[in-house]
Amino acid sequence: MIVRFKPAAFIFCLALLSASLFATEHDVDKSQKNLVKFTSDAKIETFDGTTDKIDGYMTWNGDDILSQNQLYFEVDLRTLDTGIGLRNRHMREDYLETDKYPMTTFKGKLTKAEKSTGGILNVIAEGNLSIHGVTKPVSIKGTLTPSSAGGFRVQSSFEVKLTDYNIPIPQLMFLKISEVMKLNLDFFTKKVK
Repeated sequence: MIVRFKPAAFIFCLALLSASLFATEHDVDKSQKNLVKFTSDAKIETFDGTTDKIDGYMTWNGDDILSQNQLYFEVDLRTLDTGIGLRNRHMREDYLETDKYPMTTFKGKLTKAEKSTGGILNVIAEGNLSIHGVTKPVSIKGTLTPSSAGGFRVQSSFEVKLTDYNIPIPQLMFLKISEVMKLNLDFFTKKVK
């Protein structure tokens, strides 16, 4: 049996192989002090919820961070801590329903990256944010600061309207929260060898 290669198919296979050979990947560095924080600034009470349970990756081709890049991050909502046990339980069970929707995820790509002082990249990520079983397109600004370990410190701050994700706004005396939550991300990545 004689196998004949078509030049176009051969070139396509080489392109795929070379792209995978020169791909750059950064994963969330779980050994670092990572922080995901939401702030509820309601009229009666302001409080924060925090977790360090973030995971995910960034990939791109070669040295150009915008070349065929992909982003994926997830946060375990079951681990959010507001500092008060009863409030944690009500938020997880009654509003976020973490038994059904344990994770919030972002999947997208960087659409803009501009160098600033000290090698810091001012970036815009566009993609889909999924919370409470609802997925919405978002555009998020942030910074990537090179770290001494060869990775990045990723920082971003943006707002999420709870009703956009079918999360009811509790109005109980012991749990007053704002309809709009401010999210702050501050985590580290490491380059995968």
